[in-house]
Amino acid sequence: MKVLKYILTLGISVLYISSCKDLDLTNPNQLSPDTFFKNEIQLQSAVNAAYANLQTQGLYSRHMFFMMDNMAHENAGNPQLEADKVQYLNYSWPVNHGAIFLYWDACYRGINKANFAIDNAEAMEPGLVSDATKMKYIGEAKFMRALYYYFLVTRFGDVPLYNSVTDESAVKSPKAAVYAQIISDLTDASTSLLEKDAEEFGRATKGAAFALLGRVHLTLKDYNAAKTALLNVYGKYSLNENYYDNFMDETEGNDESIFDIMFSSKYGGADAWGSNGSGIAEVTFRDQEYGMTWFNVYPSDMLLDEFEAGDPRYADSFYSNGDIIDPNGAAVAAAVPLGRRAAWKKYQQYYKQKDSNTNSGINFKYLRYADVLLMLAECENEVGTAASAIGYLNEVRNRPSTSMPNYGTPAMNGIYPVTSKAEILNAIIHERAVELAGEQVRYNDLIRWDLAGTLLTQFGFVKGKHELFPIPQNEIDANEALTNADQNPGY
Repeated sequence: MKVLKYILTLGISVLYISSCKDLDLTNPNQLSPDTFFKNEIQLQSAVNAAYANLQTQGLYSRHMFFMMDNMAHENAGNPQLEADKVQYLNYSWPVNHGAIFLYWDACYRGINKANFAIDNAEAMEPGLVSDATKMKYIGEAKFMRALYYYFLVTRFGDVPLYNSVTDESAVKSPKAAVYAQIISDLTDASTSLLEKDAEEFGRATKGAAFALLGRVHLTLKDYNAAKTALLNVYGKYSLNENYYDNFMDETEGNDESIFDIMFSSKYGGADAWGSNGSGIAEVTFRDQEYGMTWFNVYPSDMLLDEFEAGDPRYADSFYSNGDIIDPNGAAVAAAVPLGRRAAWKKYQQYYKQKDSNTNSGINFKYLRYADVLLMLAECENEVGTAASAIGYLNEVRNRPSTSMPNYGTPAMNGIYPVTSKAEILNAIIHERAVELAGEQVRYNDLIRWDLAGTLLTQFGFVKGKHELFPIPQNEIDANEALTNADQNPGY
């Protein structure tokens, strides 16, 4: 389903046009801060504005996928890869790294928009909308605020915490306080958001709130709390029979999707290169950047070697020389450039066009059901219920299109035995690597498991430093409440 309506969105002090795919509403006319929040349409468009920063270059339009996939070394770089992307590969980013500032800026702009929606929704006159409707939209804004703060706290640690619209500068808050705010927001959102079947595709739902809450608790290694949150999702979604349906344009909004980062090529990409600050891109550059035309990056040997022989997810994630691709019904043999072993297939458009020299409208799967199952496996292993952990792992492996030998069987015992907690964790590490390859989760996984210092040191990773980015120098210079003494360790 690909339905997009243009949405009039109100920023903190700037009125501008934005759009988010499948968020269906009519444009209100002649809005201003003085007349805003007089009806549901206006409330809805303010909430929509909080989603829009996911589509900027600092996040999923361009830099987020490079950032996370390169730092995890799921990618290797070809010679033409730009210097600021190479710096993710060798952990050499400076304090004035342009894209790191764009990431920071996109998150805080999104937080400001969420705060604006929450503050003004709470101040609406009684009777303009129903209480349930108002709380549903406040829940969406709180989900988005939590998501942006999660992006910030995982990459910067202690950060300024803003919970309402203000023009005052803020000092850094301890990361514990930031996580507490995230958990509070998601807990509130989980009580007021709608179930997936009752909500427009693209909006935050009850399942998305619980899934993100589980991810947050897992990041904090609070396994019982994570399990409790994730069990609210279990059984309400299902794995797609076809693994590759997760990564095509035409099969979005399926039973496995919990929360997508939304894109659409229907309206072109005229503003794509200008999607910084308040500019929005309905398209992402991942197809161009990762495809075999520009071919700036390719799947690393470390990632390719993680796959078991015969795992169907390998062929659904990567192109190898001689693979048949079928653009517009004309079978073509893939020729991976530069002598590389493989090129990315996941999220690429070769299944419907002959090259990757265009931007893309394929959504990013930020939360999908397979991830929830694997997070549940990790929780069960940590709290001591090994059989349940193995069961969740095998649910993922039993997807019809990618059915693989189950853990705990003779076929797997010689490769990934699961007779101890440590062995089960090793199986989880493996399964997340192959199931979620190129989905921007691996770097946070390696940090959570305390493996980054072991696996990534060979590329320049320094434990105790590179888990975090530097606070952008632009922010330190502009924020009167911050000084260079607030910079993160090692920078």
